[in-house]
Amino acid sequence: MKSKFKHVKYSGHAVNQMFKRQISKDEVRNVIDSGEIIKEYPDDTPYPSKLMLGFPKDRPLHVVLSHDAENETRHIITTYLPDPQLWTEDFKKRRKGER
Repeated sequence: MKSKFKHVKYSGHAVNQMFKRQISKDEVRNVIDSGEIIKEYPDDTPYPSKLMLGFPKDRPLHVVLSHDAENETRHIITTYLPDPQLWTEDFKKRRKGER
């Protein structure tokens, strides 16, 4: 499915975390193009954001991004490999008692 968003911008935090966690831009794009939205934050500012889950290279990957529809831009806020001790087996929900 082709996205209506033409541009992807990475925050400095996202780039730093990708480098530390050895996550490539291709892996992030894979998640945002074909992953699953597991949580939405419609009241986030300046744009609504969401948490997405995908499995590039057969490993779970979470990507937090926001969409600027007016400028057709996705903003990558952060990305990380979810900790199996903090997330359910399918990596879609935090375990009880975890933030």
